[in-house]
Amino acid sequence: MSRVTIEPPSLCAIRIPNGQTLREAKRVEIIDQLELPHAENWISVSTVEEAFDAIKSMKIRGAPAIASLAALSIACALLSLPSSAPETSSVSSFQNYISNVSSYLLASRPTAVNLQEALSRIAAVSTAEKSVSELVEDVIEVCITVWEEDLERCWKMGEVGGTWLLEKLESEGRIEKGDKIAVLTVCNTGSLATSGYGTALGLITYLHSISRLSVAYYMATSPYYQGARLTSMELKSLGVPSMMICDTAVGALLATKQVHAFVAGADRIVANGDTANKISTCQIANLCQHPLHPSRPKVPVLISAPLTTVDLSLPSGDHIKIEDRPSKEAITVRGKTDITNGLVTVQFAPDGIEVWNPAFDVTPARLIDAIVTEVGVAVKKDGEEQFGLKEWVEERKRDT
Repeated sequence: MSRVTIEPPSLCAIRIPNGQTLREAKRVEIIDQLELPHAENWISVSTVEEAFDAIKSMKIRGAPAIASLAALSIACALLSLPSSAPETSSVSSFQNYISNVSSYLLASRPTAVNLQEALSRIAAVSTAEKSVSELVEDVIEVCITVWEEDLERCWKMGEVGGTWLLEKLESEGRIEKGDKIAVLTVCNTGSLATSGYGTALGLITYLHSISRLSVAYYMATSPYYQGARLTSMELKSLGVPSMMICDTAVGALLATKQVHAFVAGADRIVANGDTANKISTCQIANLCQHPLHPSRPKVPVLISAPLTTVDLSLPSGDHIKIEDRPSKEAITVRGKTDITNGLVTVQFAPDGIEVWNPAFDVTPARLIDAIVTEVGVAVKKDGEEQFGLKEWVEERKRDT
């Protein structure tokens, strides 16, 4: 099988240590995103249990990166099994093992459909009519492929989405050819959330690479502050002109500054285009589509995500399971102190208060102008409020 040759960015979520292959290392390392941007600590992951803990505790986050780590952890576990392991004593034992670890890993972050898609691919390979040794090799191969494919997809999404957005703005007379544009994004959707350049942040990176970006506005994105901690770090490392926006200031931003588009990632996109993404995405999209000042035009809303994020089994966002996070996460913040320069966690609200802390919200399709994938850009038919993604995906698969 041919391998992707695109080089990953220097700042990444997952790496294989010491220049080795996965088969040589039998482990991967992840950067602890809870410590960023103040400390760069790499954590070794070689078992599915370690992967589960890293995903559940949000040491790693971002739907594509989660899927990659889960897949790679299964490969590492298989590469480390002794020849006499009961898990590979028979075809049925091996298939039961894959089924059990897949169910276990899926429970770590249930909203992210990329994780489910990757585990389904692995399970499908494990059920082929082959010998145990052949099945083990095939599963290891597909686990590695899950990770490598994401890198190539990220670059394609950035180019496809950036080109489409510029052409749309030019055709509508919003900008002249060659003009630079300002783009707003939320959360962190770059190399720390994927295996490559990112989804929404990949589009921004592409615009910057062709000198068509004036500024990237990014939301701080509480309560985990992925924008403030991670997106800021990525954009700074890439030299992208950028400015952080306080979560409570997005309305003022859209009312007073020129923003040409809002581009967000996704954890799950269902058949009609409803999209689950980081909490606050829905309210930002709503403000973009309903300007506070009558003289302000609507701001196009784009969702950028790989096809693996599209879940055609669900008809609408009403069926998406939304993960609730612990109250403690919403009333604490981790950062660097001025006194010792060390990292501390500080609680800023009283003990014992009730907090509703959903990790995601669902942006209805009517608020979304386009869905960017690695195979093209999906738009709604004239007069429609929903996307026909099932038909659109089938057409793209036939074309390829």
